Amino acid sequence: MSFILDTDICSAFLKGNPVVWQHCMQHNGQLSVSVITVAELFTWALRATATPKRLQKLLDFLADVTLLDITPEVGRRFGELDAGMLDVGQRAPPMDLLIAATAILHNLTVVTHNVKDFSRVPGLTVVDWSKP
Repeated sequence: MSFILDTDICSAFLKGNPVVWQHCMQHNGQLSVSVITVAELFTWALRATATPKRLQKLLDFLADVTLLDITPEVGRRFGELDAGMLDVGQRAPPMDLLIAATAILHNLTVVTHNVKDFSRVPGLTVVDWSKP
């Protein structure tokens, strides 16, 4: 099984959460990150109050995971998911839905502490590594 990490899990890893760190080490080589998460993590690392060490930790982390782009296929899957959810009166945050579409397209399990938003997406497998 391979995984796509949501921003909150990456952040927990970078901040040294031991539970998240253990899961990531256990599944080393099977971890991916969406370009959406990369953008959000760079925002965190480049804040005026951030230390240079924070940016270096992020760069080291990104060197050890597979980076997944937003492609036309991801865009189409996003549209299919968003349209289907809107048709039944549901909504998911657009960034989360892009990550979900990427996960479905690549047959990946989403790892997030934000299970509520992701669990509404049909056909998506979601786990939370932040709990022991």
